[in-house]
Parts: sequence; structure tokens; C-alpha cells
Amino acid sequence: MSSTSSTEQYVVRAVRAEEWPAVKALRLVALQDPVAHLAFLETYDEAVARPDSYWQGRTGGASVGSGGARQFIVEGPDGAWVGSVTMLVEEAGTTDWAGFPVERRQGHLVGVYVRPEHRGCGLTEVLVDEALEWAWGVGVERVRLIVHEDNGRALRFYRRIGFQPSGVSVPLTAGSAESEVEEMEEVEEVEYVLERP
Repeated sequence: MSSTSSTEQYVVRAVRAEEWPAVKALRLVALQDPVAHLAFLETYDEAVARPDSYWQGRTGGASVGSGGARQFIVEGPDGAWVGSVTMLVEEAGTTDWAGFPVERRQGHLVGVYVRPEHRGCGLTEVLVDEALEWAWGVGVERVRLIVHEDNGRALRFYRRIGFQPSGVSVPLTAGSAESEVEEMEEVEEVEYVLERP
């Protein structure tokens, strides 16, 4: 899929297993974004410390040909990766990452990121649309995502493209790295869903 914005040509496609170094590099950039603490469940320090085998497995499990997940990237006109999103498939009868039962086959949208200098031209929507198309194609009944209650930009975007709050809140514990004694606070992540059309 391609999208034209101004005079630039962007290409959205699934990652290939051998592209794990680029997956790692883009994730590390994303984790340095000013709202990363609201948008992602891992920190830059955690991610950068992971061995190459982790990134190889993560990329291979979400690459072309995998069935349980698919990661999509946006390539800019120069071939540089400027955005990414991953769609996980959660099977009915299993338990999700937060310990909640999965009642029906669903997609779980995670890791949504577009570099700041490429935001505002529709790339995030193109990325999410590609992930949704893939999810519907593999037979999920709905797609969900979890978003921090204070991440206003993301909340507005997800509502605009049709996601609705489900009423489910996921309490998480966040630590403050700014103090010598780590302070823990409870934060709320809110589930948004989009039913299969």
C-alpha cells in the first residue's frame, strides 16, 4: 500500500524476519518520544538491554508469514522507517497480557508510533488501516487497544477512526526513575474497541 502526502511517497508493508535490526532501532527511537511513558509498557533502558535474540524472535513472530501477529512499517521516500504498528491476535479461551480472559478471537493493536517530523499527514491512519485490514483478513471479531487515560493525542485519534471505550480499565503500576527510592503509583489504561465491520 502507498500513500502520497505532499510530494513524498510512503510505503506501508509488513516487516520481514531479517529486518530485526531496523525493528529494534525504530523501537528505541519510539521509546525516547516525550510521551513514551504514556504510550508504551517498556522503557528505553529495558529495551536497549535486550539481547539480539529477543529482537530476532520478536520480529520473526510478527513478520510476513506469521499467523499470530503482524508488524507493519512505513518507509519514507528515502527508504527510512518512519512509523510502525503491530497487530497481535488473541485467541478466545486464553488469557491476555494483563491476566484478563479473552472471550472471543480479537486483534490487539500495540506499538503505534510515527516519527514526529512525519506526523499530521495521515500516516498513522494509513498504518492502522493496514493493520486492521490484516486483522479482519485473519478472522478476528474485533480489535482492541489499551491507551493511557492521560494520552490525549492518542485518545482523540482512536476515537476519530472509530474506536470506542469498552468500559474496561487496566490498572498498571508505574515507577518513577527520578528518585533514589523508586516510587510506585497506579495508573489507568483504558480499553478501546472497534467491532468487525
